[in-house]
Amino acid sequence: MALIYIVEDDPGIREIETIALKNSNYTVAAFDRASAFFSRMEDILPDLVLLDLMLPDQDGFAIIRQIRKTPLTAKIPVIMVTARTTEMDLVKGLDSGADDYIRKPFSVMELLSRIRALLRRTAENTPKLLEIGEIRMDQERHTVFAGETPVELTYKEYELLRLLMVNSPAVLSREAIMQSVWDTDYEGETRTVDMHIKTLRQKLGPSGGRIGTVRNVGYVLA
Repeated sequence: MALIYIVEDDPGIREIETIALKNSNYTVAAFDRASAFFSRMEDILPDLVLLDLMLPDQDGFAIIRQIRKTPLTAKIPVIMVTARTTEMDLVKGLDSGADDYIRKPFSVMELLSRIRALLRRTAENTPKLLEIGEIRMDQERHTVFAGETPVELTYKEYELLRLLMVNSPAVLSREAIMQSVWDTDYEGETRTVDMHIKTLRQKLGPSGGRIGTVRNVGYVLA
């Protein structure tokens, strides 16, 4: 389940994008300004960003450049969604590091098609084998091993482990994990995360000790 961040200050467009993506089974978080977007990026990284170029607190071109110059975020795909339609604006956006662009007003079907195409291209360049210490995840075969021992995981446990591995060594808050794995940010449900972490540690055996608890924050796979 891909996690997509929307950065758009127009509430109407933000709502249209959010509904369309959720109806297509994507996990979504939406922000009306750059500061909130970058704050969430410190918690958890998305699989793709939809970015408006005209925001109240920071120019979209500057946001793209900041994403590209930071090693941890440099390879996150970005689609510009913009009312700026001159050739110069589009060239400037692509030169700044955007992967694609779509003009406002846009067709929802076209937007979803562009997203699927970019996610496919990104997946082709993503390592199929994730490995941290003795924990190995083969994303192509959907298998997990702790040393030489195969580990049978539920879908949510697998997604939770994948999230921790992809974002390692970053600490992920319970709220960020809920948003990505369960597609909800309801803080009262974060005990669900704790229970899944407990069973995940048990299933990984001695390797489960690599999942660390950061008090009052969340979890990290080190």
